Amino acid sequence: MANQKWNFDPAHSTVGFSARHMMITKVTGRFKSWSGTLEFDPSNLASTKLSAEIDAASVDTQDEKRDGHLKSADFFDVEKFPKLTFAGTKVESSGKGKAKVTGDLTIHGTTRAVTLDVEYSEPTKDPWGGERVGIEARTTINRKDFNLNWNVALEAGGILVSEKIQIELDVQATKA
Repeated sequence: MANQKWNFDPAHSTVGFSARHMMITKVTGRFKSWSGTLEFDPSNLASTKLSAEIDAASVDTQDEKRDGHLKSADFFDVEKFPKLTFAGTKVESSGKGKAKVTGDLTIHGTTRAVTLDVEYSEPTKDPWGGERVGIEARTTINRKDFNLNWNVALEAGGILVSEKIQIELDVQATKA
């Protein structure tokens, strides 16, 4: 079977992240505007083609002031770097319904290779006669690797915002 094109369904998907605040709790956020392409054949994962583009200004942490700071030059600098991108370069099976997806992630004008741990469902018929697949992907990055260096040292020790950022994707796609 050849690769088939799948369309991401933003209404049933989340592109999110989390970071520790004051080394105490995780603060979560998401991006409300994003798009991408996926071509894959579940029986030949190595042939998968995947790319995604995220509108950096669509960041939403449910706190307007924090969102404004994330959009500023201290972090995403959305005026200068309006998009975050991911381009898959390698997909390897890591068990039934699991894969390692390596690709080039670009944030704040800096590109680094990252590997996502992925779980995916087999294609399933939906009530409208189409086919859908679910994809969950997780990875952890160091934000300093992407020149997101702003921070504040805490009087009691530690830092205000963790360097480690967890990226979490829960995506539903429909067969084109």
